[in-house]
Amino acid sequence: MSCGCLPSQFVTTVFLRSEGRSLSRQLEFSKGIGSRDSLKFGGDKLQLKFNYPSQNSLQPHALFIRCDHPQNADLPRYYSKKEKKPFPIPILELRRAARERLKNRKRQPQRPAPPPKKGLVVKSLVPLAYNVLNSRITLINNLKKLMKVVPVLACKWCNEIHVGSVGHPFKSCRGQGASIRKGFHEWADAVVEDILVPLEAYHLFDRLGKRITHEERFSIPRIPAVVELCIQAGVDLPEYPTKRRRKPIIRIGKSEFVDADESELPDPEPETLEMPVLIEIPNAEILPPSNGEERVLLAEETLQAWEKMRGGVKRLMKMYPVRVCGYCPEVHIGPTGHKAQNCGAHKHQQRNGQHGWQAAVLDDLIPPRYVWHVPDGDGQLLQRELRNFYGQAPAVVEMCVQGGASVPELYKPTMRLDVGIPTDVREAEMVV
Repeated sequence: MSCGCLPSQFVTTVFLRSEGRSLSRQLEFSKGIGSRDSLKFGGDKLQLKFNYPSQNSLQPHALFIRCDHPQNADLPRYYSKKEKKPFPIPILELRRAARERLKNRKRQPQRPAPPPKKGLVVKSLVPLAYNVLNSRITLINNLKKLMKVVPVLACKWCNEIHVGSVGHPFKSCRGQGASIRKGFHEWADAVVEDILVPLEAYHLFDRLGKRITHEERFSIPRIPAVVELCIQAGVDLPEYPTKRRRKPIIRIGKSEFVDADESELPDPEPETLEMPVLIEIPNAEILPPSNGEERVLLAEETLQAWEKMRGGVKRLMKMYPVRVCGYCPEVHIGPTGHKAQNCGAHKHQQRNGQHGWQAAVLDDLIPPRYVWHVPDGDGQLLQRELRNFYGQAPAVVEMCVQGGASVPELYKPTMRLDVGIPTDVREAEMVV
C-alpha cells in the first residue's frame, strides 16, 4: 500500500503515540519502533523518522513516512518517433561534473585508466559475461517452451503484443490502416522475436580500432547486441574472433595509440572454459511442460534467467560503454559509435543519415516490451472502460506470472496488484 493511501486511523495512531518522547520510548519497548526505525504495513516497508526541534523538546517537530515499495508507479514515458531520446544524464549536469573534475584534478596525481581503455579485459567480469550469455540462451529456450502453454498474441500491423488467449480490446494500434480499423488491433500468434526484440550490433574485431565507415557497413557482420557485449567482456566464440591484448596500449595522442610489444611474452596457453556456452534448441525439438508443477518450475527458471541477464548486462555496461542513437533503436557496443549513415528516423535528411550517438541505458539494450497485466489468469477478458485500473508489466514477467511464478517485488508497482478493479462501469464511474 502506498504512503499516500495510508488510512487516516493509522496515521493518527502514529501521531498520538509520538506526542511526547516518553510515549515514543514506551512504543519502542512495546512495538520495537524507536525515533528512527521502520515497520511493515500492508506488505510494504515504511520508514518512520521523528524530528525534534531541540534536544530538550518532547514534542516531535515532524513525522516522515517513506515507502520503499510504492503501490502504483507509472510506466516509462512513451516517446514518438519524432522525438529524440533524453540523455541519461542531462547535458548541464555533465558539464557541471566535468568542471568539478577539472577543478579537483589540479595538483593531484592522474588516476590510472580502467582496463577497457587500455585494451585489456577485466578478468573479474569474464565469468559474469559467460553467465549473461548462458542466461540469454536459457531465456530463449524456456520462452519457446512456455509459449506452448501460455498463449501470446501479436498485432499484425504494430509492435504491440498481449499475453493471453484473447487480445485486449483497447484502441491503441498505430500501424498501417489504424484509422480504418478505428485503432483496434488484429491479433495473430506471436513468436519469440516479438517478446525479445532482436537488437543487433556490428561485431568489432578490435574494440579500440578505427570506427566503421559507411562503405564498410555490409562487410562487417552483425550479431545480437548482448552477445557482442559478452564477447568484448571476455567470452571467446570461435565463429566471432576478436583481438585480445595482454599488454596495455601506448597512447600517442587522444585518439592515436600503438600496441605494446608482446613478443617477449610466452605463447598463450589454451584456456579451458569453466562454464561452457549453451546452445539454442531448434523449434522442432521444443517440448511443452507435461504437468502444472513442471510449468511452474519452468516459469520460475525463466524469470530467474530474465533477472540474471538484465542484472549482468547492467554491470557490464558500467565498465564497457554502449552507445545508442537518440533517434532510432540502433545500438553500438564500444566507446564511440560507427559512421554508417543508415539512420532512417525523423528528419534523417538533415543529418545525412548519421546517427546521434549518446550513452545507452539498460532498456535500450534489452527493451522490456510492456504488456497489459491480466488480473485473473484463468481467461478473464479485459474491459475497455476499466483501462485506467489495469497495470502493465514486461512481457517476459507477465508470461511467467501467468505460468505460475510469483510476482517479483520490482514489478508490483506497475502491475497494480493492490488496486481493486470495479465489477462494472457504473462502479468505475463512482470512483473519484
